[in-house]
Amino acid sequence: MTHRVLFVCTGNSARSVLAEATLRAWGGGRFEAFSAGSQPTGRINPYALDTLIAAGVPTAGLRSKSWDEFSGDGVQPIDLVVTVCDSAAAEPCPVFFGDFVRTHWGLPDPAAVEGSDAEKRTAFAQAHATIKARLMAFLTLPPATWADRDTLKNALDRIDFIQSEDAMHV
Repeated sequence: MTHRVLFVCTGNSARSVLAEATLRAWGGGRFEAFSAGSQPTGRINPYALDTLIAAGVPTAGLRSKSWDEFSGDGVQPIDLVVTVCDSAAAEPCPVFFGDFVRTHWGLPDPAAVEGSDAEKRTAFAQAHATIKARLMAFLTLPPATWADRDTLKNALDRIDFIQSEDAMHV
């Protein structure tokens, strides 16, 4: 069975796109990955694209889009919504309604980093390292976990505790 996963943040230009592209590359047909934003910027952050390319993750077809594309009549249902906004920095997290499992994997927005190109590249690399570590944990969940929503939710919520320090070797 293929599970449809939607990564949601505000601008859909960095974190959610990094997660979408990486899960697409690693999902092996088990997952369909998407990303969206409550207030999409309309473009993918160039540092996000550079980070994905440097990691060997395909970027074809990526675009900044509204979550409206994933709601309403006639839209194929989503199985899992993962918010990736940084509530620790008081960043507003979008609320997305529907009959799906939801979890929060917050991380700082690398697009908000100000400084040199090197500092920005580092911020994106750290964000992607955390995303990769979390997706590795996600991909190792036993398929039977999806049979029980509470078990799945608990397993997904634990993944939020994986940080970039744990992931820099990924």
